[in-house]
Amino acid sequence: MSPGSAFVLPGLRSPFAKIDRELSRLDSLALSAPVIQQTVAGDGGPGRENAGRIDLFLWGAVIPSLTVSNWGREVWFDAGLEARVPAQGIVQACATSIAAATHGAGQVAGGRADLVLCGGVESTSHTQIGLSPGLSRTIRRAGSAGSPARMVRTLAGIRPRDFRISAPAVKERTTGKTMGGHAEEMAREWDISREAQDRFALASHEGATRDEGAFFRRLLVTPGTFPVDRDTLPRAGTSMEKLAGLRPAFSRSGGTLTAGNSTPLTDGAAACWVASEAGLSSLPDSLPRARLLDWRQAAIDPDREGLLIAPAIAIAELLHRHGLTLEDIGLWEFHEAFAAQVLCTVAALEDSRWLAARSSVKDGLGAFPRDRINPNGGSVALGHPFGATGARILSQTVLDLAERPAGTRAIVSVCAAGGLGHVALLEAV
Repeated sequence: MSPGSAFVLPGLRSPFAKIDRELSRLDSLALSAPVIQQTVAGDGGPGRENAGRIDLFLWGAVIPSLTVSNWGREVWFDAGLEARVPAQGIVQACATSIAAATHGAGQVAGGRADLVLCGGVESTSHTQIGLSPGLSRTIRRAGSAGSPARMVRTLAGIRPRDFRISAPAVKERTTGKTMGGHAEEMAREWDISREAQDRFALASHEGATRDEGAFFRRLLVTPGTFPVDRDTLPRAGTSMEKLAGLRPAFSRSGGTLTAGNSTPLTDGAAACWVASEAGLSSLPDSLPRARLLDWRQAAIDPDREGLLIAPAIAIAELLHRHGLTLEDIGLWEFHEAFAAQVLCTVAALEDSRWLAARSSVKDGLGAFPRDRINPNGGSVALGHPFGATGARILSQTVLDLAERPAGTRAIVSVCAAGGLGHVALLEAV
């Protein structure tokens, strides 16, 4: 079964904003609903009256919620669209919405769907804090005690050690290290300098702010939908001097990762379409589209390899499967969890011995065309709402490919917690 019959088309997204800033009053449901409504009912969708043509809706969020389990269904209800469209929640850490897209593409390739709306959201400003397991259990039992006296006796069993809170953290459960701590280790292993990271971060901001962010206007919802109408994180006035003046964020002694060359915690939502040839007829002819040729996932052992290096293996295997080299790819769109992470991945892809030990590529892939990476900026500049980033990058890639000759290929690469990498190969049509 070949996935070659699947196409990706851009959806809309919210502006992205830093945690506890412009979008902080909106939870993940409130961020998602307008994005979905406008993606379906606006100029780039089938129209509200034709929402029933959507065969499947896939939507994800990474931060746990005490009130929402199936994000796809609850978000779809809040969008107020055709209730008979099936909806499903998807979670794969930072790769959540690219996982939604490739899952949708699998349905399309198998002839089980023609039109799938995919995406994700994160409101890091609305992270819920949990009670300790002991206190949660006691309060639950007290609530069903049946009488005030039994409730008091149950609550009397609470001990001081029970008064702990549990907050989701950006770190690995298995290693206990933060994502930034792992990235610092990778930067040391691959000898990625602070200057190289800052230079990469500067290029990300320059790409995102070119022509005052004009590239992204077609991808953002209607002005006035949210408290801000454009991404608030890209900085047009940054410089190597300003970046060099920032202190290390994760390792005070000799650290090279800073707030300037790392992705900030971010609020936002983003969508994209996946369609078959038949499904394209439900969308406007003017909407750009790219063929989704293939995709690949890879995983590493976080205790033995760099936590965020798995995309290098996935990319190598994907290129090998199609007989391609690094030079054959005209556009590279990397999720920039950290500038160091992208630079480590590039270094790994150029290391023939490293590839030979971990993949089916035994003769190397050639030199990496660094000038083709993230021409319109990436997560370091734009921000990273965990569940939304994959859809943001896919839509961005398709829009860029639409301006290039037919046959131009692009790789979308997203690293994820747990030592995962999720990549896709697209082609301009």
